Amino acid sequence: MEYKYTNRLTHETSPYLLQHAHNPVDWYPWCEEAFRKAREEDKPIFLSIGYSACHWCHVMEEESFENVEIATLMNKNFINIKVDREERPDIDDVYQYALQLFGGSGGWPLTIFLTPEGKPFFGGTYFPPRERQGLKGLPEILLAVAEAYRNRKKGIEATASEVKSVLVRITDKVPSGGEINLADIDNASSRLLRYYDPSHGGFSTAPKFPSPTQLSLLLIYYKRTGDPLAIEAIANTLRNMAEGGICDQLGGGFHRYTVDERWMIPHFEKMLYDNALLSKVYLDAYRVTRDTLFKNVAEETLNYLLREMHHPDGGFYSSQDADSEGVEGKFFVWSREEIESILGKDAKMVCRFYGVTDEGNFEGRNVLHVDRGLKALSHEFGLSEEEIRNTVGRGRERLFACREQRVRPFRDTKIIAGWNGLVISALIAAFQASGRDSYLDAAKSSIGFIKSSLYRDSVLLHVWKDGVAKVRGDLSDYAFVTAAAIDMFETTFDEGYLLWAESLTKSLIDLFRDRERGGFYDTAGGDDILFHRLKTGNDHPLPSGNAVVTTNLLKLSYYRDNREYRTMAEQVIRLFYDDAIETPFNYSALLSSVYLYIEGGKEITVVGGRDSEEIRTFLQRLGERYLPNKVIYLTDIHKVAEDRSIPAFARGKLSKEGRVTVYICQKFTCSQPLTEWEDIERFL
Repeated sequence: MEYKYTNRLTHETSPYLLQHAHNPVDWYPWCEEAFRKAREEDKPIFLSIGYSACHWCHVMEEESFENVEIATLMNKNFINIKVDREERPDIDDVYQYALQLFGGSGGWPLTIFLTPEGKPFFGGTYFPPRERQGLKGLPEILLAVAEAYRNRKKGIEATASEVKSVLVRITDKVPSGGEINLADIDNASSRLLRYYDPSHGGFSTAPKFPSPTQLSLLLIYYKRTGDPLAIEAIANTLRNMAEGGICDQLGGGFHRYTVDERWMIPHFEKMLYDNALLSKVYLDAYRVTRDTLFKNVAEETLNYLLREMHHPDGGFYSSQDADSEGVEGKFFVWSREEIESILGKDAKMVCRFYGVTDEGNFEGRNVLHVDRGLKALSHEFGLSEEEIRNTVGRGRERLFACREQRVRPFRDTKIIAGWNGLVISALIAAFQASGRDSYLDAAKSSIGFIKSSLYRDSVLLHVWKDGVAKVRGDLSDYAFVTAAAIDMFETTFDEGYLLWAESLTKSLIDLFRDRERGGFYDTAGGDDILFHRLKTGNDHPLPSGNAVVTTNLLKLSYYRDNREYRTMAEQVIRLFYDDAIETPFNYSALLSSVYLYIEGGKEITVVGGRDSEEIRTFLQRLGERYLPNKVIYLTDIHKVAEDRSIPAFARGKLSKEGRVTVYICQKFTCSQPLTEWEDIERFL
C-alpha cells in the first residue's frame, strides 16, 4: 500500500504507534535521538501518550495528527514523541502526575509539553482541532506554548522545578512509626461504604468505573466482621454490573466504564486487566454468597478471553477497541428491526428482556442490558420461568452468531507480562471454584508463555508482540506474575512454581527496592531520560504494585521461613500506612495485604497421597471456599515429616491412620489432625 507520509514509528511493534506511522506529523518513539534533536535545535517536546483501544485517542489522531496544517505547526515548533502507555506505563505514570499538578484530571490521550531535558511545563488531554465547548483548539495551544518556550524560559524552568519537588515528596515518604492494628484497617475498609450507591451499586456517580480492588477489600472486611452492609454493597454492585450495558450480554466480558450511573451506556473498549480482575472478584463473591449468577458471569468473562483474546501459544492480548468501521460501539449495538428479522416470534420476549426499544438508548440503537427479570416476564407472557429462560437463551445464541459476522473491533495483540499474571490468577480461581481442568490448563499454558517468551536471563520483560519481547518489566509485572506463580503452586503443589516465585522476588528486590526508606520503586531505573522515578502505593485501574509485592512477600515468608521477607513487607506497609488509613479507596490493595500481615496466614497442611482421589476431592472442596489469607502445603504421605525442604508450618505433620489428614494453624495455634470434611470445614 502506498502512503503519502511515513515517519519513524513504522519501525515499532506497538499497534498504537503503528497506527500513527503514516501521519504527516514527524513522530519519534521515546528515544535518546528525539531528546538530542530537541537539545540541538532548542525546541520543546510535544509528548502524546495513548493506547490502541482509546476512543478519544483515535479522534485526536483523525482530527489533528492527520491534519497537514496542524502537523506542519507541530513539526516546525516541536520535536514530537508518541508513546503507547501500555508499552511504557512508567512514562505515562510520571506525566499523568505532572498533569494533575497542572490542575488537569488526567486521562488519555495525554498531551504534555516538555523541555529538551524531559521536564514537563504544560499539558492537557484531548484538544480539538479548533476551539469547541470551552476547549482551546490545538493550533492555538501549539502557538502559545512555542511562544512561551522562546520568550519565558525562566518561568518554564520554575514550573518544571516545582513539579519535580512535588514528585520527590510523593516518592520520599516518611514511614509511619505508629501501631499497625486491626481497628484502623476495619475502620478504613468500612469507610468505603460511604461512597456506595445503594440504588445502582458501585462507588460513584457518572461516569462509573468498576472497582474490583475495592470490592476485594470489602470481601476480606466482610469475611472478618460480618458487616451486612459490606456484602450488600458487593452483591448489589456485581449484580447491577452483570445486568447492565457495561457487561457484554452476548459475548461476555466487561467494557471499560459507563458514562451513566446505571451501568447502562459504556465506553465500549475492553481491557484485559479489567476482565481479569473482575472475573476474580466475581468468583470470590460466589465463594462467599454461593450465588451462581456470580460464578456464571466470571466464567462467561473468562470464556470471552479464551475465545477472543488468547494467543495460540498461551498468552493473552491486551485490549479490544471501542470502534469498528470507524464508529464507536457499532459492533455491540442493535436496532429493534435487526433483532426482529433474526429472531422472528421470539423477538418480542428477547427485546423485553434486554430492554430493546424502537428509539434505542445509544444514538438511535440499543445497548443490550437486562431490563426485566424472568419472574416479571413469566407473568407478562403467561409462561414458566424455565420457558422464558430457554427462549431468551436461544435468542442470545442466535444474536451472538449473527454478531460474529460483523466487522470486529480492532484487537491490540500486545502481550503484557503483568496483565497476563492477573489472568492466570483468575483462571486458577475459576478452576478452584468449578473444578474444570480447562481453566487450569489455560493458566499453565499462559505462565509457560511468560517463562518462554518474556523471561530472559532471570529478567522479566514487559511486552511481547510478533515474536519480539522488549522493555524491562516494571514493578507491577514482577508483582502480578509472582502472585500468579504462587497461585499456581497453591493449586498444583509443583515446587517449580514456588522456586520461580522466589527467583522473581529476589530479582525484584535487587532491581526495585529502596534500601534506605523501604518500599519498591515503580521502575527498575536506568532510563536517564525519564523525568522522575516514582515510588507509589496507591491503586489506579490496577492494584498497587507495592501492595501486591507485600502480599507476595508475606506468603513467601511462610513457604520459605524467611523473616526478612516479612520485614520488607512491614516496611512497605509503614511507608503508605497513614495515607491508606486516610484515603482507603486509593489504597485498597495495600489494606488487603495489611489484613494478612496482622492476622497471619491460615496455614493448611494436607498429608496424603498426592494423586489419590481423596486428595482431589478435598482440594476441590477447599477451592470452593473463600480463604483469602491461606497458605497451603501438600505433604506426600511417604515423605519424611522432618524434611527441611518442607515449610516450618507443615513440618512434623503426619498422616492419621493412613488417611488424608489436614492440619489448620494460625498464629501459633493448630488444630488436631483432621480427617473428616465436617471437622475441617468447622476449623476453616
